[in-house]
Amino acid sequence: MTRYLARRLGFLLGSFAVAMIVIFVLLRLLPGDPANALLSVNATPEQIAAAQEQVGSNLPLWNQFTLWAGQILRFDFGTSLISQLPVGPEIAARLVVTLPLTVLAFLLAVVLALVIGIAAAVKADHWVGTLLSGFSQLGIAVPAFWVGILLVWLFALGLGWLPSGGFPRGDWANPAEALTSLILPVLTIAIVMSASLARYVRTATLDVLGSDYLRTARAHGAGFGEALIRHGLRNGSVPVIAILGIELSTALIGAVVVESVFSLPGLGSLLLGGITQHDYVTIQGVLVVSTLFVLLVGFAADVVQRIVDPRLRQSVSGNR
Repeated sequence: MTRYLARRLGFLLGSFAVAMIVIFVLLRLLPGDPANALLSVNATPEQIAAAQEQVGSNLPLWNQFTLWAGQILRFDFGTSLISQLPVGPEIAARLVVTLPLTVLAFLLAVVLALVIGIAAAVKADHWVGTLLSGFSQLGIAVPAFWVGILLVWLFALGLGWLPSGGFPRGDWANPAEALTSLILPVLTIAIVMSASLARYVRTATLDVLGSDYLRTARAHGAGFGEALIRHGLRNGSVPVIAILGIELSTALIGAVVVESVFSLPGLGSLLLGGITQHDYVTIQGVLVVSTLFVLLVGFAADVVQRIVDPRLRQSVSGNR
């Protein structure tokens, strides 16, 4: 297991390095110069040269990358070309909104997916199972922003129960108000995500229900619920854990999109502002943080899989 962790950690670091290269190269392939964010329409050649020197775009690409990578390794995300403020603290301030939204939506989606997926598998031959499976298929086809608009129309504009958007100026100084503003965004992400995740839970549950060990446990006198929890839960969770890692990463991406629907001051609005204003430093910072989050989630999911399933640990030790 120790060798696996070291090998997996090396893969994580290598993947992060490749991701940084890809982010840097793709942004440099876009038309325009990062220095344009500092220039007016009628800028003189001298002003253009000064702006390029200020942002470093006059240097060779390799030098630009090494300087930027060195900053990232020091946890320095640079200074915004527009606001002239450090990008790192700005990202940290936006994560106060995005991370709770992501985690709460993910947890709710997992609960919904477990209930729907297990019920759909147990009642597979009943109309209830067909209805729940149909819900999953419908949820996958519906875009998250459309679900958000429907929820706003129903609960904010129609019933007036919840705010249609925004976030308290004091962030989490008033937790009740902050949580209230996140209810609709959380529901939006959770509904769409649970529909996708429920399919995997249903498939894993069907495999467990048809397994020999579950029939053996029932033959030894265990009730259906007891046999399913004691013997089926661990085996059925192994393939789902990998999907949970992907879904948690997807939740962050979904949060970035949904934030624009509900006017939340999270990473989504920061990234959108950076794109519209051609603020390369801000865009790079947000993409690096998002990429690192996705890689860490994948790393954690792989480790948890090997903790839950002894067979994976044995296969790792057999490869020594």
